[in-house]
Amino acid sequence: MKNGRSYKVATLAMCVAAAMLLSFVESRIPTFIPVPGVRIGLANIAVLFALYRLGLPSAAAVSLVRVIMSALLFGNVAALIYGLSGAVLSLLSMYLAIRFCRPLGTVGVSVTGGVMHNAGQIAAACLLMGTGVLYYLPVLIISGTVAGVLTGLLCGELLRRTEKTPPEPPGYSRGK
Repeated sequence: MKNGRSYKVATLAMCVAAAMLLSFVESRIPTFIPVPGVRIGLANIAVLFALYRLGLPSAAAVSLVRVIMSALLFGNVAALIYGLSGAVLSLLSMYLAIRFCRPLGTVGVSVTGGVMHNAGQIAAACLLMGTGVLYYLPVLIISGTVAGVLTGLLCGELLRRTEKTPPEPPGYSRGK
């Protein structure tokens, strides 16, 4: 039953696990652009999936757990501050985009989230280090857009593939 509590808990757990796995994979990918904060954002696939399938509170839980665990495992306190500021702004902007701009689709929503994640990180950096970091913003907007397209396409495909009901195994009959 897709609407049951067990389904929701299991889906939420899978989203958290997927987000952590994707964060780990991404932490091992070398960055070719020498600008701090430029990442693909693979874990956003799990957050966006949770947002579409489970709603804002569950997506917020996935995002919060991922940011905290990633900072503890792969980063530091600064990573936590930047990650939280970016994740909060990203999630809220994606939620608003889904709610009020339906025609955007998963790619448009993901691009919105990617760009706003970087904007949140720049805002945190400005508070911590001053406005001198604003020169990173154009590169981060471009990278957020490119990463958003990639993660949006992947999430869209994941949503399409999980919407279909799997076929019943051979020899299975429903209560007959």
